[in-house]
Amino acid sequence: MHKPEQAQAFAKTALDLMGACAVPATPDNYELFYAYAAGDNPAITQVMGPLVAAKKPLAPGLLHELRLRCLPSARTVEAMEQLTGGMGTAIDEILGRLEAAGRDAVSYSDTLSAASGQLGGARSPADLAKLVEGLLGATRAMELRAKNLENELQASSQQVNDLRAKLDDVRKESLTDPLTGIANRKAFDDAGRAAAKAAAEGEDVSLLICDIDHFKKFNDSWGHQTGDQVLRLVANCLSENVKGRDTAARYGGEEFAVVLRGIGLEGAARLAEQIRATVETKKLIKKSTGDVLGTITISIGVAQFASGEAVEAVVRRADACLYGAKSHGRNMVIGQNDPRMTAKLEASAA
Repeated sequence: MHKPEQAQAFAKTALDLMGACAVPATPDNYELFYAYAAGDNPAITQVMGPLVAAKKPLAPGLLHELRLRCLPSARTVEAMEQLTGGMGTAIDEILGRLEAAGRDAVSYSDTLSAASGQLGGARSPADLAKLVEGLLGATRAMELRAKNLENELQASSQQVNDLRAKLDDVRKESLTDPLTGIANRKAFDDAGRAAAKAAAEGEDVSLLICDIDHFKKFNDSWGHQTGDQVLRLVANCLSENVKGRDTAARYGGEEFAVVLRGIGLEGAARLAEQIRATVETKKLIKKSTGDVLGTITISIGVAQFASGEAVEAVVRRADACLYGAKSHGRNMVIGQNDPRMTAKLEASAA
């Protein structure tokens, strides 16, 4: 989670780098360069680092490919555009078939009306036979068109169902962090709003903000791939310890957030301690050699939603507790009622 002053610094760095690399200042390019400046996306850092350092122009094609590969929001937008086009085509085809069926029905109705008019008066057996034959032919043709329409509509229905399933997959992807497989920031924001509403209705709801201790050291010492392994390991520990309506999300960089429904502050603190202890038992092992690279620890801040309180206020309180845990030695859990936090929380609320 970036502080306002950090976000401003990253924004300025992103704009300066775009100018140095002769990249147009479009929203898409800014999103990419901001992610690079923030250092939250190892894949972007790995590709763009040497190019930015050399101040070489970055081709539009490379930037587009990098956004699609490394930024979930870009992939979601492109997938949505493709699905929207596919859905529109399917709907147009269905409407075209229904219009054709309507014209066929009108034509058949006209044939029946004409035959009804010809039945009046004296008719020879030959004329009646010819009339009946014509009606049978028109009826058979109508039955064939109806059968074809049924088959076509079944095929279109399957196509729409397939598109709907893909749309659901895109929706799920838009709420999932691609690196860790748990909920992303957008999903956390949705869960936070739902939690605030539940708290206003009297439900106990709590929030954990977690940060990996000395994460930069892992990256600097062992590379971004090892850093990614650390992130996935912590995400798995969070997922294993939450359930039901709870939401474990990657909040940003090496920070995670957990929204806990139906749990008050004391229960949330106990669960946070359980998560912290679980992470501490994990050892980071280099797969190629089997060497133990180190033990992973996390610090956690715990806060409870008050009735009618905005999500942002709870996040600030949990974040203050997190930094309290960091400042008191890391690898610990501190909640909003901890005596060590009283002065800080009162100052931040003032």
